[in-house]
Amino acid sequence: MKRVLLKLRESFISVLPVTVIVLILAATPLVDFSATEMWTFAVAAIFLILGIGLFNLGADLAMTPMGEHVGSGLTKSKKITVLLVVCFLMGVLITVAEPDLSVLAEQVKGVMNSTVLIITVGVGVGVFLLLAVLKIIMRKDLSSMLMFFYMALFALCALLIESGKNDFVAMCFDSGGVTTGPITVPFIMALGVGIAITIGGKNSNENSFGLVALCSIGPILAVVVLSMTANGELDPTEMIPTYTVASELDGFGMILLETCKEVVIALSLIVAFFVVLQLTVLKLPKEKIIQIIIGISYTFIGLVVFLTSVKVGFMPIGLKLGKQLAENRVVLVVFGLVLGMIVVLAEPAIHILNKQVEEVTEGGVTKREMLVALCLGVGFAIALSMIRIIYNFSVLCYLIPGYLISMGLSFFVPKLYTAIAFDSGGVASGPLTSGFILPMAIGACSMIMPDGILELAFGVVAMVAMIPLITIQALGFKAVMSAKARNRIIMKRILSADDEQIINFAWENNNGK
Repeated sequence: MKRVLLKLRESFISVLPVTVIVLILAATPLVDFSATEMWTFAVAAIFLILGIGLFNLGADLAMTPMGEHVGSGLTKSKKITVLLVVCFLMGVLITVAEPDLSVLAEQVKGVMNSTVLIITVGVGVGVFLLLAVLKIIMRKDLSSMLMFFYMALFALCALLIESGKNDFVAMCFDSGGVTTGPITVPFIMALGVGIAITIGGKNSNENSFGLVALCSIGPILAVVVLSMTANGELDPTEMIPTYTVASELDGFGMILLETCKEVVIALSLIVAFFVVLQLTVLKLPKEKIIQIIIGISYTFIGLVVFLTSVKVGFMPIGLKLGKQLAENRVVLVVFGLVLGMIVVLAEPAIHILNKQVEEVTEGGVTKREMLVALCLGVGFAIALSMIRIIYNFSVLCYLIPGYLISMGLSFFVPKLYTAIAFDSGGVASGPLTSGFILPMAIGACSMIMPDGILELAFGVVAMVAMIPLITIQALGFKAVMSAKARNRIIMKRILSADDEQIINFAWENNNGK
């Protein structure tokens, strides 16, 4: 019970800033919400706290241990072919069941078959999860792989634009962000940790990161190729959601059942794989299995409550906020900045990432430093996205320089920071980004540029996924420069010291040993 209360306290601290800023804004003349919308949002926020708390507890008890046991168990068995096949199938099936991907597919069904899109994204994740595992096994450099695949990606984007389908570019990049959702991230990250620790080596900490980063590229490449074959003209009205708080309340029962179905499918795929592996390879003790079963129960309840709260209370409010703030464009940009800085706190997978980073770096990167860097990065990402909607230009104007900067920084910071940064990008773009920020962007775009929703409103998830790559590596660059400055000061003192001081210094060091 104490553990549950601790998780609820953490989630309360996370959700409170988002709730307060929306309620404060509602008290100003800038927006006009009804009483029903306000109390629905407030109640949804309460349930959001409960959902995040239970999900985080479930991830600690089940999702993370399952991923670690699968990774380490299959690696120890030396059945590499089995490990690769399982990783590919797991990547496909878990992604197909990811709720965030279904939301994105629903938004673009007017120009692309949603089932084909979901399967394509799933295959992209499966292939790149397989490549990520091979990277760990073969000890390949993550930076080189990222550079190669992003260069290939931008080359394909150029072909897509040349074919006259530049409207699809933003949606393609968004597909990479939505696939790294609350179900897949804890499992994939723990899988990498389990494999890297089992293989060992001096770079095991660095190798344990990077799976989420690579799994974010696969869907983008796959959807770019799919977009080249897309047919049909886009009706802009089909891109504008029609949900409101009133309609969501009327269909609350249906939303709850649909959410339960989505989460059951997603979790059952992971559990099914784990059961097969438990019976054939892992053979974990009964105590571990009981803990995992309890954790899965918490994860299921937490995700259902979380996603239902987002759909009923946060998505309609986000859409209406965007529409009303579009009347004052300066406020829209400033609000995007502030909202981005605090909304990342409510993403469930962020806290799991921060905890793992602190453990792997042995305190070298603290949870607080990670959280501050991510908050600043996401805040600027959303503010820049609002500016793009106002001035009507391609998301590539941000993404190409952004990725060039992030790739450049990778040459000047420890490789561990690069791996952490690229994982952070995928994790930051979680369900609240697609469930609150994206509807707000669509709402704003529907008022400012209603014919450009696919090109302008989409891309906000991609921006949220990209900016942390720069901020986290900048954190690493700062640490490197600080260490060099300290070393220069030490060397200067040694060089300026007389012989007696040097002898005493050496004697004290030897005695200390």
